[in-house]
Amino acid sequence: MGGKDEMTKTSSSLQDLRRGIYVKAKAEPSWRFWGLYVHVCKMETLREAYALARKNNGAPGIDGVTFEAIEAQGVEAFLEQIQGERTGHTYKPLRSRRQEIPKDGGKVRVLSIP
Repeated sequence: MGGKDEMTKTSSSLQDLRRGIYVKAKAEPSWRFWGLYVHVCKMETLREAYALARKNNGAPGIDGVTFEAIEAQGVEAFLEQIQGERTGHTYKPLRSRRQEIPKDGGKVRVLSIP
């Protein structure tokens, strides 16, 4: 994998895809996007997602895996594992962590953190 700038630069094809989805969704709110999963499984998409989370110092998910652990394993190996779980349909998400946020009047808002 390339340097830090390469990791955080969004590819134009992915930008075009995201823009196209946005425009179509706004123009036709009832349209259903049946072919999105294939894009989620692309290595390009996974690399960009990792780079954006890393750039934002994202916290570990419910699985507790840190950036340091991923980088010790190797980012490419980690992303290949993620891709394999998605394309092989073996990925089993863990339950989201629930956080209750107090609101006025004694009510709470439940926030699920993946």
